[in-house]
Amino acid sequence: MPIEKRWVVKPQGNPEAVAAMAAATGISPVLANLLVQRGIDTLEKAKKFFNPQLSDLHDPFLMKDMDKAVERVERAVRNREKIMVYGDYDVDGTTAVALVYKFLRQIGHKDLLFYIPDRYTEGYGISTKGIDHAARKGATLIIALDCGIKAIEKVDYAKRKGVDFIICDHHLPAEEIPRAVAVLDPKRVDCSYPFDELSGCGVGFKLVQAYAQKNRIPFEQISPLLDLLVVSIASDIVPLVDENRILAHYGLLRLNASPSKGLLSIIKICGLDRHNITIDDIVFKIGPRINAAGRMRMDENDENAAPSGGYAAVNLLIEGNESLAEEFGSVIDGFNQDRKCIDRSVTQEAHDFIEHHPQMKELKSTVIYNPQWMKGIVGIVASRLIETYYRPTVVLTMSNGFVTGSARSVPGFDLYQAVESCADLLENFGGHMYAAGMTMKPENVEMFTKRFNDYVEEHIDPEMLIPQVDIDSELLFSDITPHFRATLARFQPFGPGNTAPVFVTRNVSNRGDARLVGAEREHLKMDLIQGQKPNTVIPAIAFQQPKLYEYVRTGRSIDVCYSVVENHYRGAVFAQLRIKDIKKSNPTAAKD
Repeated sequence: MPIEKRWVVKPQGNPEAVAAMAAATGISPVLANLLVQRGIDTLEKAKKFFNPQLSDLHDPFLMKDMDKAVERVERAVRNREKIMVYGDYDVDGTTAVALVYKFLRQIGHKDLLFYIPDRYTEGYGISTKGIDHAARKGATLIIALDCGIKAIEKVDYAKRKGVDFIICDHHLPAEEIPRAVAVLDPKRVDCSYPFDELSGCGVGFKLVQAYAQKNRIPFEQISPLLDLLVVSIASDIVPLVDENRILAHYGLLRLNASPSKGLLSIIKICGLDRHNITIDDIVFKIGPRINAAGRMRMDENDENAAPSGGYAAVNLLIEGNESLAEEFGSVIDGFNQDRKCIDRSVTQEAHDFIEHHPQMKELKSTVIYNPQWMKGIVGIVASRLIETYYRPTVVLTMSNGFVTGSARSVPGFDLYQAVESCADLLENFGGHMYAAGMTMKPENVEMFTKRFNDYVEEHIDPEMLIPQVDIDSELLFSDITPHFRATLARFQPFGPGNTAPVFVTRNVSNRGDARLVGAEREHLKMDLIQGQKPNTVIPAIAFQQPKLYEYVRTGRSIDVCYSVVENHYRGAVFAQLRIKDIKKSNPTAAKD
């Protein structure tokens, strides 16, 4: 049975500040309240929020070591050194590699190669194999993207091989910083860069921006790279505030108006070429296809190209020929189809295992291990299990003689600390509050399971085990006018730090035929009305929420919380409610 969700209405903005904002901007009090809730409480802040400007990007030379990084790249370009662009195998890493590689190619540097480590044989980050490949190919400089901040020994190893490193990372560094030529990471404690929430691709872009700035290359010549950057920003779930909001705004404009050939092929495959692409489209359609390549185990090994699944993704993203890009896009989409099949199969196996072990269902966390599962999809499976059981989850499998796995958390619970409490059982681990990865010897799995479960049992607040819907404010259907929708659209791009507003409307009912749609009749589609005015009828869809279908179809009163979205159908654009949750109305509650 689905877990009943808690609805929590956020504290409302100061009434005087909301009234002043509504008067100054000419927007509705509901939308003015959204601004004030988000800390946008002056007209100047509102202007910057609604009108992101590239001129407000921070000077890239404010980042520690940026001058050293640019000087080293300039020397490599001037002396025609071979440069390897190295990056992680996920969306952030592959887009970062593609972005820097395309820029270097654009400025005329031809002695280039790129490298993506194989998830299965090398794992995350800088590998000895990658460094050896660079040395064998004659590369004297590696630009590492979305990884490297803890690669102290690997950077020293590269130096002994005659290979310099520039590191562009955004993960938390350890106390010791690698002895690279330059280490660009806004999270360094000795870095005074004004914004430390860039994606890995974002840090790579700042290097490109700095090089262009110093060498008097107009920004217009690097702005075509922003389509790759917005894909990274959306897929890596970094906060969409400050610099990320500006970069994402202009990246979406580029993605919609003139995407690179590789991204265009994915856009067409996703069926997104006929409507306005949003952050959600990247998160749920474009990003997973690029990510899927790095998740899949490759059957062949070409020592000249050192291919991995992620390698195929970069080939797609740097391709300038439309027909070749379409071929690469089809290959990437095939990876995604295979990934989805494996994902569904493993998720079902995990569900079956838990259902046949009732004692697991009584715990406040899930740790599940199967040595046969594919390493590349265990993080996805952990997320799927949380959808059902809603508790911190670790999914483990076997890879190269070690047990490796991914962990996911629920809002409010610090997963990293839970994993760190078991550090003595682990060969290595990393991550953050809501996602982590770890590797251990097989003989430690049983003790890790016990200690992780014990830690969660002791530290988790019981309320964290109940799904929560955060609601921005109450709303009447009659408030959802074309002007309201147009203004709401200007709040985009949505993401962490600027989430899509969630509203609640009470005492509404279905008018017409509520119906279950989808391959397994798992989605509830309906037309909702508040009161009797015809203009308050709004179409709505509740994904994965068939539970109240019989109740809703009879026209009885319900409360709904939802986001307002634009639906595109056969050339028409209309408002639709994307329902987050439905509850039966309390008949004794006062009507709005």
